[in-house]
Amino acid sequence: MTTGAHDPAGLALSPPPRDPRAPFGIYLHVPFCASRCGYCDFNTYTAGELGSATSPADWERAAALEIERAASVLAGSGTPPKVDTVFVGGGTPSLVGADVLVGMLDRIRSTFGLAPGAEVTTESNPESTSPEFFGRLREGGYTRISLGMQSTAAHVLRVLDRAHTPGRPQEAVAEAARAGFDHVNLDVIYGTPGETDDDLARTLDAVVDAGVDHVSAYSLIVEDGTALARRIRRGELPGTVDDVLADRYEQVAERLSRSGFHWYEVSNFATDESGYCRHNMGYWRGGDWWGIGPGAHSHVAGARWWNLRHPARYAAACDAGDLPVEGGERLHDDDRHLERIMTGLRLAEGLPDGAFTAQERERADLQVSAGLLRRRPSDGPDGPGYALTESGRLLADGVVRDVIL
Repeated sequence: MTTGAHDPAGLALSPPPRDPRAPFGIYLHVPFCASRCGYCDFNTYTAGELGSATSPADWERAAALEIERAASVLAGSGTPPKVDTVFVGGGTPSLVGADVLVGMLDRIRSTFGLAPGAEVTTESNPESTSPEFFGRLREGGYTRISLGMQSTAAHVLRVLDRAHTPGRPQEAVAEAARAGFDHVNLDVIYGTPGETDDDLARTLDAVVDAGVDHVSAYSLIVEDGTALARRIRRGELPGTVDDVLADRYEQVAERLSRSGFHWYEVSNFATDESGYCRHNMGYWRGGDWWGIGPGAHSHVAGARWWNLRHPARYAAACDAGDLPVEGGERLHDDDRHLERIMTGLRLAEGLPDGAFTAQERERADLQVSAGLLRRRPSDGPDGPGYALTESGRLLADGVVRDVIL
């Protein structure tokens, strides 16, 4: 392994010592999509965009090399940490097929080792799954499936450039359940231009009827540079309206709550704690993870770095014996403090008093008076603290900003 230009800060080659008692995750980024959704600004590529520059086989080889090098770095003179959670995202991981996904998990298992009861999730597009796909994943050690539904309204899906056969997401949920998956998530996007209250109501009815134990419900964010942003700028579609987004979020929360779901993070709902996405909880609680793949981000003990974004450059760096790192930063105590509040206050559990400075507690008390934060009971595991109220969830980013600034 060389230090070269592909780990300019040296953070990935020599991260700070981590707490061995802390959970550790692996994120694996699959950058391939069959087509590009109009709202998406993720690091993803269609076959036409990549041309002959790289292929799924190149990605698979390079990611396997990065897994081995990551384990070697974190092992030091001992053994690497056992992996508590694995999350395969993208892109569309299901496009590479179940055998490849199982093979990558086998690589993680043989280099790092999986902790007892490890959570292993993959995102999937319902259109590129099948009963055989789910059966192979379950047999290979995956424990959780996350499926993109977004909406059941055909005109909403057209605006998002999503292509679903009617009812296919619900069929995929049933197939995953028959394959033995107890934990299945459906992603929903609300606030798309042209969506009505009734459109969202029908989508939520379909989600509840599908029988999943987890729902991620995201407000549409129009990112600069996307096809959707260009259509809105040209006047072809109306832009999003904050008051409408707030109303839709309340509609989501009310319908899911009525059906036995509870929120545990502002955009995430589960039927019980066993359905929480433990990998994402690691992010929100400031945990450690290594991101594998083009553009993937990593965080270990206050060091953060990110990989080269283009799959061809990423693969070339891995093939050359480098860690494929484009840049990084070492977080100072003030940075880590602010990030803990920014992510921790989005959780239903909130944060203990000790997470805040005296001045921040004063500002948090003002948010309590305004009805946006509540005081946590003192008999909880971490003692008294602050957590969002129902009203505060609608303004979560602003509440956090007012506390820390």
